[in-house]
Amino acid sequence: MAEEKTLLNQWRSIAYNEQADKNTLQKLWIDYFQKEKEIYQQLLATPDVEVTGTVQELAQKYDVDIMTMTGFLDGINESLKTANPIEEMDENTTVSLGFEKELLYKNMVAAEADWLYNLEEWNEIFDEETKKALYKEQKSSTTVIKDAKIYPNDPCPCGSGKKYKKCCGKK
Repeated sequence: MAEEKTLLNQWRSIAYNEQADKNTLQKLWIDYFQKEKEIYQQLLATPDVEVTGTVQELAQKYDVDIMTMTGFLDGINESLKTANPIEEMDENTTVSLGFEKELLYKNMVAAEADWLYNLEEWNEIFDEETKKALYKEQKSSTTVIKDAKIYPNDPCPCGSGKKYKKCCGKK
């Protein structure tokens, strides 16, 4: 007997299928992003209301199919106050869309989803300054800062006063 694939596995095997036709996949994502945007617009309109229901009920509420809702739940999961059991959920699993506002905004920035973090609805939640600060905080958290290169004739960073090659740079 073949093991049944979880909703999440089904979604990922469709959405991230490397064997799929590029145009088909592109269309899937364009449609998905549009639906995702519409769901976020509704959620952000009442950011303090925790929306809950089964996967099926939420799919109906937002007028999307089960796979789209699964993708949405996968995407929002890291921004929730309490993560949903997305790995093993089925259509009758009760899930919550109660999100942390700052975290959701920063995760949208991290995903480079400008069509989401630039939604009008954010203006009612955060002022321009807060949005800029959250954006900057997220961007700087992923920036790798390399130490300045030390050349052999530079003063040693240990503070000895010697040249690096005569001090800590000796092999």
